[in-house]
Amino acid sequence: MSATMSGSGSAPCRFAHYFVICGIDNETGLEPDALAALYQWLEADRQGRDPEAVAAGENFDQSPLKRTFKSKVLAHYPENIECNPFDQDAVNMLCMPKGLSFRTQRDSRTPQFHSFLITREDGSRTYGFVHTFYEEVTSPQICSAMQTLHQMHQAEHNTSAHSCPSSSSSSSSSSSSSSMDSLASSLDEVESPSSTTSSQAGRRSCGCSSEGYDSVRDTLYVSKAICLITPMPFMHACRRFLSQVHRAVISHQPPPLPLESYIYNILYEVPLPPPGRSLKFHGVYEPVLCQRPGVGELPLADFPLSEAFQLLGVENLVQIFTCVLLEMQILLYSQDYQRLMAVAEGITTLLFPFQWQHVYVPILPASLLHFLDAPVPYLMGLQSKEGTDRSKLELPQEANLCFVDIDNHCIELPEDFPQFPNKTEFIQELTEVLLSFGLPPEGGKTSPEPSVSTQTFTLEKELKSTSLSELVDDRRNGNLGGEALDVLELLQGNPTLERLQALAKRTGVKVARLEALASGQKAVGEESVGGRSPAEEEELRNAKLNVQLREVFAARFATMFADYESFVIQNSPDLESWLTNREQMHNFDKASFLSDQPEPYLPFLSHFIETQMFATFIDNKIMSQWEEKEPLLRVFDGRIEKARLYNVRAPSLRSSVYQKCTFLKESAQAIEQRLRKIDHTAIHPHLLDMKIGQGKYQQGFFPKLQADVLATGPTNNKWSNRTCSTQRRVDRHRQHNDHLVLDNDLKEKYMQEARNLGKNLRQPKLSDLSPAVIAQTNWKFVEGLLKECKMKTKRMLVEKMGREAVELGHGEANITGLEENTLIASLCDLLERIWSHGLQVKQGKSALWSHLLHYQAREEKIEQLSESPVSNSQEKRKPESSVGLPALRVSVIQDMRHIQSMGEIKTDVGRARAWIRLSLEKKLLSQHLKQLLSNQALTKKLYKRYAFLRCEEEKEQFLFHLLSLNAVDYFCFTSVFTTIMIPYRAVIIPIKKLSNAMTTSNPWLCVSGELGDSGILQITKNVLEMTFDSAFRPHTHISVAFKCQNLGKLTTVQLGHDNSGLLAKWLVDCVMVRNEITGHTYKFPCGRWLGKGVDDGSLERVLIGEFVVPCNDDDGGRGSKTPPLQRSPSQIRRISITSLTGRGNKPTTVQIQESIGEAVNNIIKHFHKPEKERGSLTVLLCGEGGLVWALEQFFQNGFRSARIFQKNVFVWDFYEKVVAFMENADQIGDMQETPQPLGLNCESFCRYINAINNMPRSIGKDGKFQLHVCLGARDRLLPQWLPLLAECPVVTRMYEENALLRDKLTVSSLVAVLETLHDFPITLESSLTKSVEL
Repeated sequence: MSATMSGSGSAPCRFAHYFVICGIDNETGLEPDALAALYQWLEADRQGRDPEAVAAGENFDQSPLKRTFKSKVLAHYPENIECNPFDQDAVNMLCMPKGLSFRTQRDSRTPQFHSFLITREDGSRTYGFVHTFYEEVTSPQICSAMQTLHQMHQAEHNTSAHSCPSSSSSSSSSSSSSSMDSLASSLDEVESPSSTTSSQAGRRSCGCSSEGYDSVRDTLYVSKAICLITPMPFMHACRRFLSQVHRAVISHQPPPLPLESYIYNILYEVPLPPPGRSLKFHGVYEPVLCQRPGVGELPLADFPLSEAFQLLGVENLVQIFTCVLLEMQILLYSQDYQRLMAVAEGITTLLFPFQWQHVYVPILPASLLHFLDAPVPYLMGLQSKEGTDRSKLELPQEANLCFVDIDNHCIELPEDFPQFPNKTEFIQELTEVLLSFGLPPEGGKTSPEPSVSTQTFTLEKELKSTSLSELVDDRRNGNLGGEALDVLELLQGNPTLERLQALAKRTGVKVARLEALASGQKAVGEESVGGRSPAEEEELRNAKLNVQLREVFAARFATMFADYESFVIQNSPDLESWLTNREQMHNFDKASFLSDQPEPYLPFLSHFIETQMFATFIDNKIMSQWEEKEPLLRVFDGRIEKARLYNVRAPSLRSSVYQKCTFLKESAQAIEQRLRKIDHTAIHPHLLDMKIGQGKYQQGFFPKLQADVLATGPTNNKWSNRTCSTQRRVDRHRQHNDHLVLDNDLKEKYMQEARNLGKNLRQPKLSDLSPAVIAQTNWKFVEGLLKECKMKTKRMLVEKMGREAVELGHGEANITGLEENTLIASLCDLLERIWSHGLQVKQGKSALWSHLLHYQAREEKIEQLSESPVSNSQEKRKPESSVGLPALRVSVIQDMRHIQSMGEIKTDVGRARAWIRLSLEKKLLSQHLKQLLSNQALTKKLYKRYAFLRCEEEKEQFLFHLLSLNAVDYFCFTSVFTTIMIPYRAVIIPIKKLSNAMTTSNPWLCVSGELGDSGILQITKNVLEMTFDSAFRPHTHISVAFKCQNLGKLTTVQLGHDNSGLLAKWLVDCVMVRNEITGHTYKFPCGRWLGKGVDDGSLERVLIGEFVVPCNDDDGGRGSKTPPLQRSPSQIRRISITSLTGRGNKPTTVQIQESIGEAVNNIIKHFHKPEKERGSLTVLLCGEGGLVWALEQFFQNGFRSARIFQKNVFVWDFYEKVVAFMENADQIGDMQETPQPLGLNCESFCRYINAINNMPRSIGKDGKFQLHVCLGARDRLLPQWLPLLAECPVVTRMYEENALLRDKLTVSSLVAVLETLHDFPITLESSLTKSVEL
């Protein structure tokens, strides 16, 4: 035990932790892979049979050469390391993801290289590098077992039908088969790369090989893997070391030293290079170089990015990168494990300074295919089989999936995801970097480099072995001739001989041959700095390209988040209180951050700042107050600091002008210097104290290594002692700090909880794959989905509820439309993931829409059988929202039909999202989904037992969380689908007395909204309808249905008539307009006459809308609502202004001044919102509490009423008298003495009044006053007109002494308030300004 500890003490500083050999265990013989049993278990579970009763059974349909068998870890050295315990199951599964495969002498047996990684619970990673080759099977038991299996397969095949159905057809069986199972079968079409002709290959693929295996005729080979497990991803170095070990095994000559010497050397004597340094260590034949970036540089990434860029092309890679940033599900698909790893690692290294926080499995072993069912963001790699068609690969969920077919160089993207900012310029810059290294940016070409394709790599290796002698003699790569090298290695590594040599030197005896050898070695060392081998040059070129490409990506983030620190909210006194309240607190001011960004960046950034990787990045930033900065964050903050020094003008960091990366040259130089001048050389491999005669060299067979030699490392290793003491010092320091802050265990618990917020599983457990473990994994998913639903709905409510939420301490009040859209999009994504979990039957890419279609089909069948409309149990009618509007049908099917009739939506995913938005806008989402899931027979048919939708308690909680969204008003359907045609219904309701309701003239109507207007709709006269309310009182109204392009939120209605006939006067109470799809109803109060010689003589009125909130008694959530929108002036107020005798409720002077201030304030706030979120300005000008209303109150104050004039007097009458006085005075010449500006103001005032009076529209005196105020506000003339009106002699005749208009102080303060509007461009709706000629 103590021995193991000595090895483990230095483990954190060692280059490699384990050397592993995997292959066939001759003791246990052939065992079928656990995969087959697992699928039988899943299939039995799906069909409702008892899974435990299902026998393991053999699969004789497939040729034994095509099947996979269980591999085992045959040996690993050392036994265990404390800091990185050896996980046998995981390593075995990832070294040989397909299990063992067999070949005969007719098949291709090219060695393969691939890498893998294991992510531990805390997110730390261990890397594995695997060299797989084929070794002849010598065990007669295994050969005869294979022969027997082949005979059974033949017998099975002969008894079955003589036709040869292709296995692929079974994979695309009817949609009732489980998508996971069909995925398995499509992946099981194993098609080994065969050297035979294509026709034979075709016969083989369906298991009809005429040749098969014959133990007498054929030589059997089985795969074997050797693997290095390292703490850091030194991919090139490990690849070169392993290929040299394999070369030693197949070479005609035994290696210079036993293999144990080299393996012992890399495990115990080669250290990790220190940061910013390079290291050389010795393989079997050549030295191997590696280098590690310095503290201020980008972290180590050794996987060649050139490979990823050449396989996929720049544009595709940027799109995948965007999907990863937005935490979608990414599935990589390739025949080659190394390609999967290269693309996955390539993309995740480009995320700097962010880190992928979710499931990350670059190589998904076949036995973990059920993990594709995971309803969480993931980045996984799936090995495709030769000849497998992508269309037959039926994945459990595709609504939010980015599918990357690496071998065919194409990608399938999720629908409507935002583009990366400055994408075109960004691609251009990356293209320039690639071209400077001579690489085409389009991708899709298999590169000439050995690093890309394993075949070119192995081909080059075969060439190497043939030209080994020439290579040896040219003395490059630290190579000497074979024997000479052996001698030198022997002498240099042997302490006794070294002492003899030293003694000989002192006595003057020359050991000429040895010195010549050593000087030759030295010369090679010098030469290798200048003239380098092609392999080393290639490695240097790759390293330089890698770092330059990564710098371009890092520079984009440094530009986008240049001032992120200003928006980090740090409001905790210490780490403990921060960790305790982490979930309840806002720690980044998202709204302010977005308002500070260039407009083109917003669609991407609003999504990105909602991701887990961004949240973790901000958490790390906050925690850096109390602990050491996380390395990536330290480098990133350094970058931003540097950019600030270069860029004196800080604001330029925030412009949307593309800035190229400025660090390209210096980052490449740093790497070049390290690789040109090696900082450290590790101890040479040397002879070990081994038992003689064991592990004898036998060409083509990997020897049995002496375990006792490799089990422990040296005890007197200088660097290991040094690094261990440093490690102990660091540990002591850390413990001391921990005691200062809080108890270590407690802190660790908090840290884990804080970091795991919103995360479910980082990595599937690779070891135990029993049904119980699968069930437990699924249970974790169910819990995670419920937690995510709770967090999302809470966030949507808090953001939407505004002021109340702020008072409760929930941060910012203003939710931007952009942010709202982002939250709703992420809710759609969550619902898709919930509906995909445990899915058994699927049509199309959207699991939710597929379920809805099944439901629709069943309901329509019931409907046809009962020969009635959709059965009453499924359908409610919305209560009549107002008089005259017929009730709307409320049903899941009805809303589906609305969506299906929208030609603009082309895909199932789009339809599902539109349906969610519509249901949310109608406040029916929870109710609809409850209705959908109430059909339990259908849910059972569509979903497996463990699915989220079949967990009753969780399902109820989920629907309850969704119900809480009914507390707020959403317009997420209306505001997104702006071009669709929508049916509307308008109802004109006259005042109740029937005599007033009648009119002989021809009425017309024009409805306007934020997105446009309906145009003038002529209404047939005398189409009065009569309805009765609940008390059986009769009501008359005129109803008109029309269809037009989506008007958005409705703002105004113009209502008028042509004044024809005898009864040309019309007293209208209000107009109601309803959107027949969303059910949104607007009320436009009027309460005035339309007709000549009555009221103010108006024949048309512009009415301002208010949203009518539906009140539904059966839904608790419906009662509460968002504060109502601005309303149009009510009937009561209009009458109080029109009949000026007063009703005892006239506003006081203080109230009038406050209402003007508030109206102006609302207009200013309107312009401070982002343009897309401003809403209607008309409401703020003309609605209740608007500017027109407030100024009307001002002019009514102290107005001499009907006592003098014997008839109603309007403010407009006062205006006309002022104009008459001015024009009269002008003619007499009184105005000549007035100062110049006042004269101009008189002229403009008269011009505007006359223009309004002369227009053909008959809008009445109050309508004219409204128009005059609006035009004055638009043209910035109101503050100039007020003093004019106040000083005009007409005021004394028409206003009392104490009127506000006669108080100079009040007038001048009002002028100052109105002048604040001059900074904003006020634009007026055409419904207001129509036919005014100025």
